[in-house]
Amino acid sequence: MRAEAQAHVDQIRSALALLRRFLDWDRALARLDELNARVEDQSLWNDPKLAQDVMRERRRLDEAIGATRGIERELDDTIELIEMAESEGDEGLVDDAVASLATLAERAEQDKVKALLAGEADANDTYVEINSGAGGTESNDWAGMLQRMYTRWAERHGMKVELIDHHAGEQAGIKSATLLLKGENAYGYAKTESGVHRLVRISPYDSSARRHTSFASVWVYPVVDDNIEIEINESELRIDTYRASGAGGQHINTTDSAVRITHLPSGIVVQSQSQRSQHKNRAEAYSQLRAKLYEAELQRREAEANATNATKTDIGWGHQIRSYVLQPYQLVKDLRTGVTSTAPSDVLDGDLDRFMAAALSQRVTGEKVDVEDVD
Repeated sequence: MRAEAQAHVDQIRSALALLRRFLDWDRALARLDELNARVEDQSLWNDPKLAQDVMRERRRLDEAIGATRGIERELDDTIELIEMAESEGDEGLVDDAVASLATLAERAEQDKVKALLAGEADANDTYVEINSGAGGTESNDWAGMLQRMYTRWAERHGMKVELIDHHAGEQAGIKSATLLLKGENAYGYAKTESGVHRLVRISPYDSSARRHTSFASVWVYPVVDDNIEIEINESELRIDTYRASGAGGQHINTTDSAVRITHLPSGIVVQSQSQRSQHKNRAEAYSQLRAKLYEAELQRREAEANATNATKTDIGWGHQIRSYVLQPYQLVKDLRTGVTSTAPSDVLDGDLDRFMAAALSQRVTGEKVDVEDVD
């Protein structure tokens, strides 16, 4: 078999192995049989919410198992076709089969990622909070570039983007911003982006044209819907109002409409200034607080399962998850998975899918990659 064809086969088999491992194949088959039986029981429909949950789980499992079996069948058929064509010396048929393998490999990767998005809140909308690190204008500009990157990524996937909170830098960029991304599996994909992001470039703000390193942090947490219960004790909250600083009409900048809520036990702070009324900003901030508390609980569970903690870290050296080098060469490198891109302009324009897919896979396998940072 040609090396190109073998590479596609290896990629497909790797994706299938990960899918089976993630699904816990035998257990998934038994669970699907159990769910099918429950659907046939008419008493299930006496509880609409339970019925909806059962149908959702059944549909997810049925789609994942069906997709896996379909790829396995197509892979076996294509390998058989290649072997037959090679034995008959039909190079044209081999070319067609290799092209089919390439398409199948792409589909396998897509199905793999889709199946990995099965977490409790993966289907939900998500908040993306960006904060600049130390470094003044340089870091503020970098944080602004990240805000644009995630906005462009969301738009590429047909998501709606809302700017919930925004604090501009003195000269350029932002000190902080919170985006709300609304779309299918928004949190499931974006959750892998939490961490510190490092930029290396020739500074446009340095008259001596020296190379600068800047840091900014990203924290992703899901919008919590009514199906997820989060208890908040009102006595543990400090609520402050202040005058909004962002762009807006006359009213938004002349009244104390912006709201900041501090959850005293955890130290979590949320704020909203995007709405004209204090009441609406309070509701939005409260929604963010529920989301952050829920994300903290998800992080706690993951830390217990993996004996690691993926919560916020210092915004600086030693904590970055990805480096973006613009000078003297062009490279983006993920320091968790080793995935790289030699087209930083594309990545900064929202081409993040390969990085997200690799990070999602790593969460399933638990495999750590020894990756050296770039200079």
